[in-house]
Amino acid sequence: MARTDYFRDPRAPKANSVVPSASAVVLDDAGQLLIIHKTDNDLWALPGGGHDIGESIADTVVREVREETGIEVEIERLTGVYTDPQHVMAYDDGEVRQQFTICFRARPTGGAVRTSSESKEVRWVAPPELANLDMHPSMRLRIEHGMDESRTSPYIG
Repeated sequence: MARTDYFRDPRAPKANSVVPSASAVVLDDAGQLLIIHKTDNDLWALPGGGHDIGESIADTVVREVREETGIEVEIERLTGVYTDPQHVMAYDDGEVRQQFTICFRARPTGGAVRTSSESKEVRWVAPPELANLDMHPSMRLRIEHGMDESRTSPYIG
């Protein structure tokens, strides 16, 4: 399903749904970040996705990272809650979803990088390489917060 992201865009359609989701800033021992090239909007992003009934949000982020990248992770901490009503995602089926993502910092514990139906490319990248990748501003914000070692509390916004 194709998707268009709108961020502080006056032409954005009105949201008609909210789906809690989770994403992860996964850093390896070398300080490289795990990212995916998404199939739905053709942008680079953190791995993550929708929260399912019957699972905790911690289970959601671990499952989504594994499904989209092949990497097993352990959560280290909460980095932020992102609910900006001016960030909506319009899907080709008519759903217009307001952003609602809980982002965690995690470390890899196993697995091997692979793609999925949601990720056409999966890579470990050094932080300076991120500037060269086509990425939504909200994703850059999550990465910035997740990599900032001086933050003492999660972002709420």
